Amino acid sequence: MFPSSPSPAAAISSSPVVLKIRPGFHVNARKPSAEYLIPTDLRPALPAGFKSTGEIAYPQGELKTFAFSKTPLNVYQDKIILRVPLAAQPDAPLGVQHIPLKLRYQACNNEVCLPPVTLDVDAQVTVAATSANSRPTHPELFRAH
Repeated sequence: MFPSSPSPAAAISSSPVVLKIRPGFHVNARKPSAEYLIPTDLRPALPAGFKSTGEIAYPQGELKTFAFSKTPLNVYQDKIILRVPLAAQPDAPLGVQHIPLKLRYQACNNEVCLPPVTLDVDAQVTVAATSANSRPTHPELFRAH
């Protein structure tokens, strides 16, 4: 998880969550190919001073064919970026703030699927007093957004 750039209190921003998927593995996309598949799911627990400004942005998956399935599956591989839209309220504490998240997914390779897991993830955002103090921390994560 990378910290996002400083956002002035009362500003709307998004916090990127980078998932690096181990080579040889995939996880089901947010919109899996079948009902029985476990979708990738990210849920924020926004602390006081923050509010959600929309739905989490998930990338489109890729249709891939695997030996164990007759139909292609909608999956994520390698690296993906999820975006958590949020707003720092005027009463948000200044400085680095932690946004707790829960990430649920099921990793599989060509032979086996591991049991689904839910991980605690910590997103960091920096709240600045004014927009003059705002600057990109990792601009490469925001280019396509």
